[in-house]
Parts: sequence; C-alpha cells; structure tokens
Amino acid sequence: MTDLPAFLDSNRPDVPDLAVPRGITPFFIPSQPVRGRLIRLGPLAHTLLTRHDHSPPVRALLGQALALAASLATALKFSGSFSLQAKGDGPVSMLIADCTDGGALRGYARVDKEADIPADGTARQMLGNGYLAFTVDQGMSREPQQGIVALEGETLAQMAESYFTVSEQLPCKVYLAAGETPQGWRAAALVIERIAGAGGVGPDSSADEQEEVWRTACILADTVTTDELLDDSLAPERLLYRLFHGEGVAVDRPRVLAYGCRCSRARLGSILEGFSPDDLDHMAVDGDIVMNCEFCNFAFRFPRETVNGRSGAS
Repeated sequence: MTDLPAFLDSNRPDVPDLAVPRGITPFFIPSQPVRGRLIRLGPLAHTLLTRHDHSPPVRALLGQALALAASLATALKFSGSFSLQAKGDGPVSMLIADCTDGGALRGYARVDKEADIPADGTARQMLGNGYLAFTVDQGMSREPQQGIVALEGETLAQMAESYFTVSEQLPCKVYLAAGETPQGWRAAALVIERIAGAGGVGPDSSADEQEEVWRTACILADTVTTDELLDDSLAPERLLYRLFHGEGVAVDRPRVLAYGCRCSRARLGSILEGFSPDDLDHMAVDGDIVMNCEFCNFAFRFPRETVNGRSGAS
C-alpha cells in the first residue's frame, strides 16, 4: 500500500504483461477491390477470458467480441480506443470489448448468474433483443463517434454484418471463432472488405470484373473452418494462402495485440474523490472502500481515511 493519495497513486494491479506480436495480419488482393485482416489472439485469449468464472458459451461470445473489436479497430485511423458494446434483455445483458490504436485489448460480459445458458447457446439467445454500438473515442479533445443499430441475426458475426449493411458501409464478410483448445482458450476473426473501386484497383479492371473478384473472395472465405482459425500451429500467412492463393493474396506488416486493461488506483481514486463524505461513509465496509475493475476482475481497496471526497459536500 502506498502513502500517496489515491488520486495520485498510479500503481497498476498485478495483471499479466502479455503481447502477441503477430496478432493482426492485414492482407489484400493486389490490384483488386478486396482487403482484409486475420486476427489471432493466441494465448492472449486465454488470459483475457479466464479473468472471470464465466460458462464456456459466455467465454466464447466474449472471445468473439474481442477478436471482432481488434479486427475493426485495425481498419481505422485514430488515436484512442475503439469499442464494441452490445446491450440486450437476454442473460448476457451487456457485452463490451475495446481495442486501442496500439492494440491493447480488454473485454467484459455482464451475466445473469441465475440464467440457464445452454452449452450451444447462440449470441441471439444470450444477448436477446437490444442494440449493437461501435464507438471511437479519441479523448477529451474530440467528440466520440458512435454508430448504433438493433441486434439482428443469430451470431455475433451476423450482427456485425447487419451493422455495416444498415449503416451503408462498404460490403464486408465477418467470420468469428472462439473456443477451448488443448492449448487453452483461443479466439480469432477473419474479416474481408470490398474497398472503393478507385482505391488500389487496377485501371483495366471493369466494374463487372471487380464484382466477380469480390464474389469469388467471399466464396473462398466461406470455406474457412473454426479449427483453422483457432489452430496455433497454422501460421496466418499459411492460412491466407490456403484460402486465397488462386487470387494472388498479399500480406501486409503484422501488428501486435496485448493485454490492455487500463485500470489504476489513480483512475478509480479520482472517481471516489467526486463523492461526498456521506456517500463515501456508506460505501465503506469495515473501514475500506472496495472498487472492482469489471474488465480484469481486480479489487482495489481504499482505506476510508485516505479518501477525502468532494470538498464542500455534506
């Protein structure tokens, strides 16, 4: 325990320092309107998904959300964080995954502990009816950018594709996988997009030819299996070659993914300082105020006498 006031104490909890150097593999088909990303969380998935004692179907859903957030964040140019949030009336009432521009990942699922979730439960069965939101937060200097649509589809991949259809984004296909393997929990995503015709497309390629290339890429991507996506021994480049070698697929520079919970005593302490002394007294149990980070499931303990609260409040 440090002697610093809580709001000045930048100490982090003892959480894993884990990074996957080749977590994101961007790729494209040269001179054609197709690009994509292959996401492999590797051992990072196990570390993130086992912070909470969730059932296997909930862990799988959260794993898919983490892989999806990483795949979408990589496609954007921003400084800050990209978050995926699904809220519904099902037993998983909230699902959150976010990824920073540097590849730091974290996620959380709020689950009704009394609910009986079947082992083969779908995203629709777990989330119920509600909405899906994507948000880009670039800090205090800029307003967050957010898009919200109703949850549509049975799987999280279908819900994401529905978002892009409703919001009139570029056509895309999303493939998500998460599950427990002999090496531990793994999660992955394959996303392909049809880019605007003028962007990197050969000058001699007609609109009909571009459409045919996109249709072929979708057919080939449809052949990917869950086992392939989650297989640590199958290198990303090898999997992409297996899927798209006939189209001349090219791989761009890989990017890192890392354990990314950003909690700290200072961050939570500053929140506590905004409460009145009376509120703080009611929060204290046996002389301590305990705040739990929902992402990494770490409990921060603040002795009541070290937190002053909002000055002038009663």
